[in-house]
Amino acid sequence: MTAAPATATPELHPVLAEVTERVVARSATTRSAYLERIRSAAAQRPAGPGRADLGCANLAHGTAACGPDKLTLTASPARNLAIVTAYNDMLSAHQPFETFPALIKRAARDAGGVAQVAGGVPAMCDGITQGRAGMELSLFSRDVIAMSTAVALSHDMFDAAVLLGVCDKIVPGLVIGALSFGHLPVLLAPAGPMTSGLPNKEKARVRQAFAAGEAGRDELLDAESRSYHGPGTCTFFGTANSNQLLMEVMGLHLPGSSFVNPGTALRDALTAETTRRALAAAGDPSRAMGEIVDEKAVLNGVVALLATGGSTNHTMHLVAMAAAAGVALTWDDFADLSAVVPLLARIYPNGSADVNHFRAAGGLQVLIRELHTAGLLHDDVRTVDGPGLARYTREPFLDGDSLVWHEGPAESLDKSVLRGVADPFAPDGGLRVLHGNLGVSVVKTSAVEPDHRLVEAPAAVFDDQADLLAAFEAGELDGRDLVAVVRHQGPRANGMPELHKLTPALGVLQDRGQRVALVTDGRMSGASGKVPAALHVTPEAARGGPLQKVRDGDPIRLDTLNGTLSLLVDADEFDAREPALPAGPSGPTFGTGRELFAAFRAAVGPADRGASVTL
Repeated sequence: MTAAPATATPELHPVLAEVTERVVARSATTRSAYLERIRSAAAQRPAGPGRADLGCANLAHGTAACGPDKLTLTASPARNLAIVTAYNDMLSAHQPFETFPALIKRAARDAGGVAQVAGGVPAMCDGITQGRAGMELSLFSRDVIAMSTAVALSHDMFDAAVLLGVCDKIVPGLVIGALSFGHLPVLLAPAGPMTSGLPNKEKARVRQAFAAGEAGRDELLDAESRSYHGPGTCTFFGTANSNQLLMEVMGLHLPGSSFVNPGTALRDALTAETTRRALAAAGDPSRAMGEIVDEKAVLNGVVALLATGGSTNHTMHLVAMAAAAGVALTWDDFADLSAVVPLLARIYPNGSADVNHFRAAGGLQVLIRELHTAGLLHDDVRTVDGPGLARYTREPFLDGDSLVWHEGPAESLDKSVLRGVADPFAPDGGLRVLHGNLGVSVVKTSAVEPDHRLVEAPAAVFDDQADLLAAFEAGELDGRDLVAVVRHQGPRANGMPELHKLTPALGVLQDRGQRVALVTDGRMSGASGKVPAALHVTPEAARGGPLQKVRDGDPIRLDTLNGTLSLLVDADEFDAREPALPAGPSGPTFGTGRELFAAFRAAVGPADRGASVTL
């Protein structure tokens, strides 16, 4: 089923118009300063290729090992493309990138240009470091990646760039780093999701059975291995796949390229075309990355995230990426848009389908068409495919050896996975911002059943997730309603680790009929599940936030319906309390490289400003 392109631009929804107006006004100084910087950088470049004003010794160093491309780089005006890669072969999502540089170099030569691997960036996996000391490096790796990207591009050899990355901190880090070279055209080339494995509902069942002591380690490992079974991104809708959605809706991917599986002819054709587009854009100031990532593109990303119930991590990553382009985005912008953006997708953990099912149902083409028609997306944006977001309702195909685009489905092909604005899964977005006397926090509501979206219960306070799990295993949390408070998990305290290991245990308690919620200054990401969880509580305990004064038994009300997070304790009594220090080490810790990041912990900003060290 196909449809004609959406040619008419619908009237913008009044809330999106109002939020856009205030973001533009709020960003006036920072955005104009950013644009002045990148336009000045573009004006200072030579008329020919970017390396044209390098000294002979500089150029000799940059071309010494270039083999067949050496003469092209030294004696011709051909454009040179930087490849910045997050390849490693430990992580399924990044393993496919092993073959991308050779493919990109061939495509560049065919287009009359050259491509060089400018540098590599680290890529760590929260799924591996979950519950381990290494998780405390995870969020900070985003800033390391941003700085590594800048180092890679700092050689003044390049006219454009292609970024190879997929997962949690990798894509935001690549984008932040590349925006410091926003005068260059930059495209991202995704690797795509692995094919579907064990159904997500069965995986979740085994995890919870293991947490309850009803399944052994062998059964758990078998289920996990059948879920995560081959090259490509994990297929659930966590931060990695939320990244891909954002890059496409923000116009930094080619249309329809985000969820094409690795190792396919279509994937290779899209990568080659990404190379050609990057080289073709070189020298055109209007196609520079910093011109594309503006206020409207950022807000398009927010809307798409809300409409799909994407990762809560992006309440930090999107804020940080926006700031790198001079755009001042706040959690209140998320909250106001969430009130009017309908939830149109059910992808695990918000449903049983994975991203392959989402793509088959019509995917981003249907999502963008529906949101655009409802006036909930800005069409008047620049993209790497050309002007106008309506171009992204098209889907790529191979016609023999040629890559072509056709209009995607006019409507969802599976309404259990993807719906239209007229018949959404919920009338509002899958993320909420909560305000109250405990601070400001975010909650992913799309996976939480309606009767669990308001919980009022006594606090059970912990300073480490391991302590909560120990209490669960000892039966200390059985038979009572509770709001688990896990504090001293913010960016300044210990790097803000994700707390995924809490989900199965809290899910068991909820399934037993207990009223359960989680409140933490840590993270849970796109894997946030069926238990309501107020995350990223700001200010965090380590910054003197109210969480440091909460005591066991204090009544807490987590109300996602009205957007509040409240401690129901007399204000004078609460103010008179002494703050509780963490039970464990309160200073910088050592081991697994954590001592190297002490300066990051000291310098990091709060979660609602992106939890950034570099911005």
